Amino acid sequence: MSDRAGKIEIRARVELDDADDLAVHYTPGVAEAAKRIAAEPSRSRTETVKGNAVAIVSDGSALLGLGDQGPAAALPVMEGKAALFSRFADIDAWPICIASREPDDVVRTVRDLATSFGAINLEDVAAPRCFEIERRLREELDIPVFHDDQHGTAMVVLAALHNALALTGRDAARTRVVIAGAGAAGSATARLLLAAGYTEAGIVVCDSKGALHPGRQLDGEKAWLAEHTNSDRAEGSLVEVLDGADVFIGVSAPDLLAPEDLSRMADRPVVFALANPDPEVDPRGAQEHAAVLATGRSDLPNQINNVLVFPGVLRGLLDAGADTLTVDMQLAGARAIAELVGDDRSPEHIVPSVFDERLVPALAGAVCDAAGR
Repeated sequence: MSDRAGKIEIRARVELDDADDLAVHYTPGVAEAAKRIAAEPSRSRTETVKGNAVAIVSDGSALLGLGDQGPAAALPVMEGKAALFSRFADIDAWPICIASREPDDVVRTVRDLATSFGAINLEDVAAPRCFEIERRLREELDIPVFHDDQHGTAMVVLAALHNALALTGRDAARTRVVIAGAGAAGSATARLLLAAGYTEAGIVVCDSKGALHPGRQLDGEKAWLAEHTNSDRAEGSLVEVLDGADVFIGVSAPDLLAPEDLSRMADRPVVFALANPDPEVDPRGAQEHAAVLATGRSDLPNQINNVLVFPGVLRGLLDAGADTLTVDMQLAGARAIAELVGDDRSPEHIVPSVFDERLVPALAGAVCDAAGR
């Protein structure tokens, strides 16, 4: 075998050693399966790879920590994700890197390919384009669309926050959260926190110009956030709106805060500085102020990483034969992640390890239960 690059490959799951094998699994035997599926298309979920197949779709416009690098550069990233799907959830995933940046083109391409897949995982598509693409695909496809930058981030943050609040004696309905970043991750996190019982007055989302509020000229997703969060209409920079906040969640860019800025927060604050590889605030300095600190880094405690979410969620969606991802599924999945830590929670342990063998079954089971399957 020649030396080959890449992290994934396709292997046959059936024996193909002689003419009899070919007759069964290719021609003429395959004609019977084709006729059955033509008569009843839903059979493709059980008679082909479709029932265990995920398309990982990216245009390379928002690669983690790198930004816009294009579709060719996205391929090794999506390959890596496919390898994680295989390792942790026994899912067959294929990287599909699309050259066009036009939402119409992306939607059309994914729609035309969707026949071969049981679910779509959107990845590293820049905002605000990602919101339109995800919405239209959800409307047009009969299989789930999971945007990891939105749903994966929001779920793992909610799970970690559940345990962090328990450690610091806080209740969601009385907790004030400041989110740095109004893109895909920040928006989805705010939406899921609202669904989980955090209040409109208790969430303030900031972009590079400061707090979002109805007095600013905003459109699209930012306009929605301004209307449904920050009901007290706090104004000012990120540092200014930190005054009295219980929780800081950074899903934005490096070095937005100096460690001493955290002293403006409430006593024993929770700090999630998740920009990767360089967080919004230096973790060493932040430790002097935060009761619970989390980052996106694997070399520090409490790594908040989407790999805790996407294998189990997609496993559950495929097992349930679901046609969409609901908010109830997301909330149930976040609870399942948080509960795996349970009584073992500590300031250095608010999320389980990705190598915890209970993780994917617990998350998949929670999604299936929420789907009523």
